[in-house]
Amino acid sequence: AASASGPNRQCTETFGEDDGDRNLSGSEQTLDPALLEIKRKWELEQKELKKKISLEDDRNVEKMLSNPDSDTFYVGGMDISFVKGDDVNACAALVVFSFPDLEVVYEDYQMIQLTQPYIPGFLAFREMDFMIQLYNNVKENNTQYTPQVIMVDGNGILHPRGVGSACHLGVLLDVPCLGVAKNLFFIENDIDRNEEHMEQIASLKQSGDTFPLVGSSSGITYGKALKSCEKATKPVYVSPGHKISIDSATELVHRCSKYRVPEPIRQADLNSREYLRVNFKDGS
Repeated sequence: AASASGPNRQCTETFGEDDGDRNLSGSEQTLDPALLEIKRKWELEQKELKKKISLEDDRNVEKMLSNPDSDTFYVGGMDISFVKGDDVNACAALVVFSFPDLEVVYEDYQMIQLTQPYIPGFLAFREMDFMIQLYNNVKENNTQYTPQVIMVDGNGILHPRGVGSACHLGVLLDVPCLGVAKNLFFIENDIDRNEEHMEQIASLKQSGDTFPLVGSSSGITYGKALKSCEKATKPVYVSPGHKISIDSATELVHRCSKYRVPEPIRQADLNSREYLRVNFKDGS
């Protein structure tokens, strides 16, 4: 169900934990031969996608951040919420906000069934077709609200192979895309929630404070931890996906945050859960 304007709801600050792929350890689950074959195929696809990733700011990103009053800009948030205890039935959501005033201008919620298997590190292959359809819906039916930047509840280059959901979606759509995660994505032997990381979190005092997420062995900067608002006691983890730099992705998330989670993702999460509550009853 799509609408060109969103309801003015009073929202709580309750969020589910990130899906396992958004917060998994690097250790691989034991896979049966069929899943192992799928995994190998998906690894090859990720390698090809990675070649196309750009971490340079798109022209619209530059304009949004340097002179937001020069035009009307739109930022979309995407999320998929599952029926409790059900890993097949879900609601895919897109909520589009005007920027910089952060007013809901469009929302779309679709009941979906995920048929691809879940393999840690390959979440995008389960969800991407539905996210692309949401984008195509607004582009075809409400063109004026097509987002210039998309935020996803997940990761961009903060990923074992450098191709998280935000990269996957951004490259396939050729649209600036970034990932925002509520939990740190562990990358084996490189990114960990160790004592140093906890000390860095404690150093985030004011809204907008950040520290870079640098691999201990690779030296790669994957993104930034951001204290997104004054009342946030935990950071969010921002990583670019495509056509946006680390610094610009972090700044945009901060400027879209009234609470810990930036509004486009926050509303997509809350509203998709409410949509499930109302529209999915007794497995029907």
